[in-house]
Amino acid sequence: MSNAVFPTLPGLTWDIKRSPEFKTTIVTGADGGETRIGNWVYPLWHWKLTYEFLRDDATNELKSLLGFFLARSGRLDDFLFLAPDDCEVTDQVIGVGDGTTAAFQCARGLGGYAEPVTVLREKPVIYLDGVRCPTGWSADLATGRVTFAPVPARSTVITADLSYYWRVRFDLDMAEFNQFAEKLWDLQECTLVSVR
Repeated sequence: MSNAVFPTLPGLTWDIKRSPEFKTTIVTGADGGETRIGNWVYPLWHWKLTYEFLRDDATNELKSLLGFFLARSGRLDDFLFLAPDDCEVTDQVIGVGDGTTAAFQCARGLGGYAEPVTVLREKPVIYLDGVRCPTGWSADLATGRVTFAPVPARSTVITADLSYYWRVRFDLDMAEFNQFAEKLWDLQECTLVSVR
């Protein structure tokens, strides 16, 4: 497990494709009825990135991305990825105090659905019942857990402003870099998949 951060480079183009994947087992009975079993609580996320250009000059864009891929040995090692449009949330509910629980997992919400944030980029901003709480808590950036001392009182709504990374790996053991002009390269398909 690496804490190396995937390079941010100017040649990244639109479209960036992002796809959630669940794993469901479906058993069909003799009468055609189905039993469905959800095997994963949270999805794996896939990203497909395209780099229109990677300069092989003093900017070191080509060497930066190619070297990063080589250092991970393709899909062998995981790393941190700052997704362009999915790397921060504000006023995110991370828990409600019950008077005994001290630790709360940071999360990100999407339209009524929430999943854990496990790698924070920096210390979050924490609020108790909408009031900023500068002390009395600590955050573990590597796990995304916030621990309070003393514990929040019963019914206290805990919210946070978070900035986070995704832990991912390359989806393939091969990357096809294409030289289309002198000192100019592209990478038409760089696929990443989240890991737990």
